[in-house]
Amino acid sequence: MARVLTRAAPDAPVRARPRRSAPRPAVRTALLGYLAVRAVGALLLVHQGGAAGAAHRLSGMWDARWYRQIALHGYAGTAPVHGPHGLYEPYAFFPAYPLLVRAAALLLPLGAAALAVAWAASLAAAWGIFAVAARLSGDRAGVVAAVLWGVLPSAVVEGAAYSEALFTAFAAWAVHAALRRRWVAAGLLCAAAGLTRPTGLALALAVAAAALLELAPRRAGPGGPGAGPPGAAPVRRVDPRALAGALLAPLGCAGFIAWVGWRKGRWDGYFRVQDAWQTRFDFGRSTLVSLRRLLAAPEPVWLADVVAAGTLLAAVVLLVLSALRRQPPVLLLYSAAVLALALGDAAYFASRARFLLPAFGLLLPLAAALARTRGRAVPAVLLGAAALVSAAYGGYAVFVYPDAP
Repeated sequence: MARVLTRAAPDAPVRARPRRSAPRPAVRTALLGYLAVRAVGALLLVHQGGAAGAAHRLSGMWDARWYRQIALHGYAGTAPVHGPHGLYEPYAFFPAYPLLVRAAALLLPLGAAALAVAWAASLAAAWGIFAVAARLSGDRAGVVAAVLWGVLPSAVVEGAAYSEALFTAFAAWAVHAALRRRWVAAGLLCAAAGLTRPTGLALALAVAAAALLELAPRRAGPGGPGAGPPGAAPVRRVDPRALAGALLAPLGCAGFIAWVGWRKGRWDGYFRVQDAWQTRFDFGRSTLVSLRRLLAAPEPVWLADVVAAGTLLAAVVLLVLSALRRQPPVLLLYSAAVLALALGDAAYFASRARFLLPAFGLLLPLAAALARTRGRAVPAVLLGAAALVSAAYGGYAVFVYPDAP
C-alpha cells in the first residue's frame, strides 16, 4: 500500500522539541568524575588517619562540632563557649544544615548523619554546577566544571560536616533556575541558601537584581503577544513571577538574622554574636594587613595562609575573565559578591579559600578553556594532577593545620 506523504501548510506553527539542558550520559560522567577525584582525597585521609580517624575528624572538627550540637540539642540547648573575644554562641551558625542532620540522625548515628548530608549535598552541588556550565558552554564544559570544583584546594571541606556543600547546591540550582527564568523557583532556592550560610546575602543580591532586570518594561514585537490591535501602540509587558522571585530571594537570610535579633533582644543581635569570632565586614582592611604580613613579616608562614592568598589572587583573575566572557548577570553578580565578602571579611585569613568554595561561576572560564582542547588526554592529566595536589592539601588541612580549614 502506498505511503501517503503530507506536508504542513507553510504558515502552520512548528512545535519545537523540548530542549534537555542536562543529557543523562553527561550528568553521569560529571558525577562519576567528581566522585573519582573526591575518592582520591578520601583515600589519602584514610591512609593518614585510618577510616575511623578520618571520619571522626571530618564529622567533628571545628565548625562541625557546633553543627552537631545544634542538631542534637537545638540552639537553646547548645552551651556557649568562652573565647578570647567573648562567648562563642550557636546563633552564629545558620539552621538548614543542622536541621537536615537532625532528620538524617533518625536513621543514622549523628556523626554518620552529618557526613551523609554533606556528601549528598556535594553531589547535588556538582550536578548543579554541571547544569549551569553545560547550559552556558556545552556538556563537556559542564563535566569539567563539576570535576574542577572537586579538585579545589579546600575541596576536602565538601566532604566534611560543614555547610559549604549544601549552600553551593542551593546556589547552583538557584542560578540555573534564574538562567531559565524560573524566578519563583530561583527565589525559593535562594531563600533556602539564605538559611544555610550568611553568604546567602550574595546570592540574594544576584538573584534579586537579575529578577528586577527582568521587570524592566519591554515593548512587544509587531504581532507578538500583547501587541494589541493593528495600528495600536505596542503594550509594555511585566512578568509578575520575576517580582515574586526578587521578593523571595532574601527571606531566608533576613529571616534568620531577624530571629536571632529577637532571641537576643536587639535588632543587631546576630552581628554582636559574630563579634566573638571577629567576623565583620571591614572593606578589605584585614585582608591587606594579612597579605602584607605574609609577604614582609620575618616569621614562619603556614601553608594554609599561602593557599588562601593564592586562591584570592586566582579568584580576582577569574572574575575578570568571567566579565570578559560576558557571563549572564546573575552568575557574574553572584561571583563578584562572594569574592567581595571573602576579601572584605575580617575573619582569620586562612578561611578565605573555604569562603570561595561556593563561587563556582569563577571556574567556568577555566572549564570552557579545558573543554576546547582536542581529545581528552590534556584535561584528564591536568585534573588528575590537581586531584592529587588537592588530596595532599586536604590531608594537611585535616590532620596537620591547627585551625579550622
